[in-house]
Amino acid sequence: MKKHGLLVVVGLMVAATGWFSLPLLASIPELNLSTARGDVSRGAYLARASGCIACHTDVKGGGAPLAGGAPLKTEFGTFYPPNLTTDVQNGIGGWTLEQFAIALRHGVSPSGDPYYPAFPYEFYAGLSDQDITDLWVAFQTVPPVAQTSTEHQLGFPFNLRRSLYLWQAMFLDDRPFAAEPDKDERYNRGKFLVESAAHCAACHSPRNLLGALDSGALYTGGASALEQEGNIPSITAKALIEAGWSELDLGYALKTGVKADGDVFGGSMAEVVREGTAYLQQQDRNAIAYYLFNRDE
Repeated sequence: MKKHGLLVVVGLMVAATGWFSLPLLASIPELNLSTARGDVSRGAYLARASGCIACHTDVKGGGAPLAGGAPLKTEFGTFYPPNLTTDVQNGIGGWTLEQFAIALRHGVSPSGDPYYPAFPYEFYAGLSDQDITDLWVAFQTVPPVAQTSTEHQLGFPFNLRRSLYLWQAMFLDDRPFAAEPDKDERYNRGKFLVESAAHCAACHSPRNLLGALDSGALYTGGASALEQEGNIPSITAKALIEAGWSELDLGYALKTGVKADGDVFGGSMAEVVREGTAYLQQQDRNAIAYYLFNRDE
């Protein structure tokens, strides 16, 4: 019954996209970005913090950096992270800085088509102009790799990209990141990393039938499509404390992969640490832990 209801809902979405499939690019404000202000080192750091290397590099398969990631299995089908090298034909070598910014913040490709939300643009909307410029100039240093991106393998009705026009209209919140003025710098740095760059809620939150985040249950845990991983745990302050975590333990685990009980992270979280958080400065790992233990729930 649940699956039947999902098909009906998506069918209605597809039918309604005739009203919504206006050019997405037309509704995006004009950007004023310049590569002259870009910082390669800061961009490379943000790429680690944002999971770009972890997702878009098939480490186990021996793939070149950012030339395309390992398959991402979900309940909606299998997604293949694309080539992000500077190759003109297969990567982003033919893009402009503005096209890169629009893709990150609004989930729209250079051709004007919407991206599937397996690409976490709903979180990257929080990146500032400087963040995006720094990322862009860092990506320009990546050698081109002539590797074709693999097409996603999605069953009906999720293979109908037109339904994404309505999905974005219904669920995409592309407002910029806003710091909390009554909180200190450490809290707001942690908030930015957790809620935007590192997009922790993407995995650690439940989703509805159409793949949108359940905003009323953020960080309460998610479901992995990989049987060996089981459910993805809750990372609310209450759940972390009940599981025996402390801020110090979590900051240490994000560097080493060693958990509070002495065990080690496995599966996708091990990859997040190995290719991402292990490269962060300790104050940023501590800020992540501080925010998770002190955010309002």
